[in-house]
Amino acid sequence: MTAATIAINQSMKPISARRPVVLIVADSAFSWIVINYFRQRFDRLTVLQERPEDKWTILRRRRRLLGPLAAISQAMAGVLLKFIARASRSRNDEICRRHELDRSHAQGVAIRSIGSVNSTACRDALRELNPAVVAVYGVRIIKSQTLNCVAAPFINYHAGITPKYRGQHPGYWALVEDDREHAGVTIHLIDEGVDTGGILDQARVDFSPRDNITTYQYAQMAVALPLFAQSIAGGLAGTLTPRQIDLPSKLWFPPTLWRYLCNGLSKGIW
Repeated sequence: MTAATIAINQSMKPISARRPVVLIVADSAFSWIVINYFRQRFDRLTVLQERPEDKWTILRRRRRLLGPLAAISQAMAGVLLKFIARASRSRNDEICRRHELDRSHAQGVAIRSIGSVNSTACRDALRELNPAVVAVYGVRIIKSQTLNCVAAPFINYHAGITPKYRGQHPGYWALVEDDREHAGVTIHLIDEGVDTGGILDQARVDFSPRDNITTYQYAQMAVALPLFAQSIAGGLAGTLTPRQIDLPSKLWFPPTLWRYLCNGLSKGIW
């Protein structure tokens, strides 16, 4: 595991390449942090923006995978987390100021709406742009049709240590499991699995006692962005060396309301 020794505000001369870097993101505050970070570091950057899935589609999928009670309880936890996020704004603002994470909507960046990362519009845009590297953050699972439509590595930032903490809220689950050694971030290649691609870089993240499930990702992003940029630079240079890590593999889902409250009250992990 790589030590996180690179400062988020490290100066970097913009990297020029004959073929562009394409960044595929969902529309979120976290995505704007990634966009703003990369636009200062890659002079040929195009952003493809995916529309988030609607709540009913997500609920139906979770009902199919986990059962109706768990799906409904996860939705209830999601409502509670919205209130916790509002109460945690000052902590999120503090992390952003300290690490110069810019959440503003960037001006002068080419952004195309693609609907879904698995849409014909996305594949057509990728073929037209012919990128050297496709960087991915926060989108739905990418199907093989999209992954194979251009000759470029797809590189993802995952807010957890894979393969042990794949899926959603991995930092939170590592803390719940009292496994702080594996609370961190991973940069990896994308394959057809869920956070199962070859690992390019990993780092452990230390959280403050003031952090909770709605602030963990800000702290993780401060560590991950330099590693993400380095892996993209490696993709441009053709020097990527993915590897596998000898850890158990598990896919995690958002906590149910009951599990979240139980973990908070019994373990102090909120």
